[in-house]
Amino acid sequence: MKTAVNIATQIKRLLETMQQPALAPFLADWPHTCRLRSIPPSALPVLRWLLSIAGDTTAFGGDLVTALCRAAPSLAWHQTYSAEDLDPAFLSNYGWSEILGGNGPLESERMACGFLILGPSTHYPRHRHEAEEMYLPLSGTAAWQQGDGVWRERTPGTSIHHAADEPHAMRTGHSPLLALYLWRGANIAQKAQLDAVET
Repeated sequence: MKTAVNIATQIKRLLETMQQPALAPFLADWPHTCRLRSIPPSALPVLRWLLSIAGDTTAFGGDLVTALCRAAPSLAWHQTYSAEDLDPAFLSNYGWSEILGGNGPLESERMACGFLILGPSTHYPRHRHEAEEMYLPLSGTAAWQQGDGVWRERTPGTSIHHAADEPHAMRTGHSPLLALYLWRGANIAQKAQLDAVET
C-alpha cells in the first residue's frame, strides 16, 4: 500500500507541474485523504511489455514510469472485456491497473486514476463510458480517434480529453503504449462499453 501512495503522489506532482487548464478539474477532484485497502496483486500477459517500456529513454515522466515498472508485480491488473467481447490477440496485449478509485488501493468515489498498457500493433476498438476522461501517454506513440474524427498520433506528454460518453478508440504502432488515465464524475464505477463492431 505504501507503494500505491508513493505512485499516487508522483502522479499528482507530475500533473501539477504540467499546469494545463484541462487538468484543473481532475486535480480539484483529487481527494485530500484516501482510505487504504489491501488489493491482492494479479498479473496479465500484457506485462511482458514492461521491459521495453522501462527501457524507453523518450518516456514522459521518467521517474513515474520507472516507479510503475518496478511496482507492477505488486499491483492488481485487470481487463474490462472477456473473450466474448474481443479476440485473444487483443486480450494478450491489454490491461489496466487502478491506483486511486473504486478498484484501487486508494479509495475515491469521484476520481479514478491508473495506468493502461497496450502492446504493439493493437487496436483498442471504439468504446465509451459515463466518466469524463483524460489520458496522458507516458511511453509509446499511438493514434487516437475521438468520435468520427480523424486518427491523430499522440506522443508521450500529450494530454487527450474525452467528454462523458464520447466514443473513442486507440491503436498502437511498433511500440507498446503506457498511458496514465484519469476519470472523474458521479459514476466512476461504470465500465467502458464497446460500440457496435466496426466494419
